[in-house]
Amino acid sequence: MPAYVIVGVDVLDQEAGLAYAAVAQPSILSHGGRYLVAGPTPEPVEGVWDFSRLLVIEFPDMDRIREWYDSPEYRRAREMRKSTARVRMLFAEGSPPEGFSLPV
Repeated sequence: MPAYVIVGVDVLDQEAGLAYAAVAQPSILSHGGRYLVAGPTPEPVEGVWDFSRLLVIEFPDMDRIREWYDSPEYRRAREMRKSTARVRMLFAEGSPPEGFSLPV
């Protein structure tokens, strides 16, 4: 079942952020990741989204996300972004096409 990485980002240093992206993006793609959303955070319909960029990345499954996240190339990318961006990241498993089951 597909799994997703949901990321909120505030870039603090634009040049260093581009260097991070140049390492992170190939790493994501090489582990089967596919960008579904990547860009400025749109105006929220409800609540507050307090980050400037939003990414949603789909992977074939949760195991593939963990392989990517723990890979040497992505560890290197995380090191690069330490002082260049504030990142909030969630891993979420997909649901079946019919949706979730309501409690009885």
